[in-house]
Amino acid sequence: MSDRNPPAEGSEKGLAQAARGELARRDRDAGPVKRSSWLPGPGQGFGVTFAQIFRKVTTEEYPEVAKVTKPRYHGRHVLNRHPDGLEKCVGCELCAWACPADAIYVEGGDNTEDARYSPGERYGRVYQINYLRCIFCGLCIEACPTRSLTMSNDFELADDDRRELIYTKEQLMAPLLPGMEAPPHPMRLGDDEKDYYVRTPGTVPPTDPSAGSREDQPVGGQA
Repeated sequence: MSDRNPPAEGSEKGLAQAARGELARRDRDAGPVKRSSWLPGPGQGFGVTFAQIFRKVTTEEYPEVAKVTKPRYHGRHVLNRHPDGLEKCVGCELCAWACPADAIYVEGGDNTEDARYSPGERYGRVYQINYLRCIFCGLCIEACPTRSLTMSNDFELADDDRRELIYTKEQLMAPLLPGMEAPPHPMRLGDDEKDYYVRTPGTVPPTDPSAGSREDQPVGGQA
């Protein structure tokens, strides 16, 4: 006895015939395509080329003249500091987990009262970014809970040595600005403990132009 279902087969054949009939009707109704221009085909094809010939050529004098990037350009990463010099990174490794290219390596360490590097219980003891893998997507910036990791406007990262493109914590840390002390040292809280994590209203943190910082995310100030 056959397992086929005659009604089902009949419906499938009907749908196939209807589809073929619809395609045949479209072919009959389709007329010749009207040309939008009286120029011959090659003339239309070279129209874009001829239009570009008479435009002014943009010349960039790089590297003699530095390239001006957009304010939110995704360039080299920077590990920021608090106003007293302590590191914002707490060694949570969320940036490494969020990186789709597996370009970030973090090892956390415990703070002690004698050796404190960040306000939290832990700090980033080892921090490396492999710029051979980094795709500059910025997902690590979004994942950072303390706004420790930001991206500068520095885009000159080319090198002929692969090892030189693995940046360590010492290369990524923001420089010490006036009023900052190199860690480890105790926390210096202000009038409100929140001053450690949120910018105090009405104040403008200092910036370090030499580090390629962005105006909306200064290297040495609060974020």
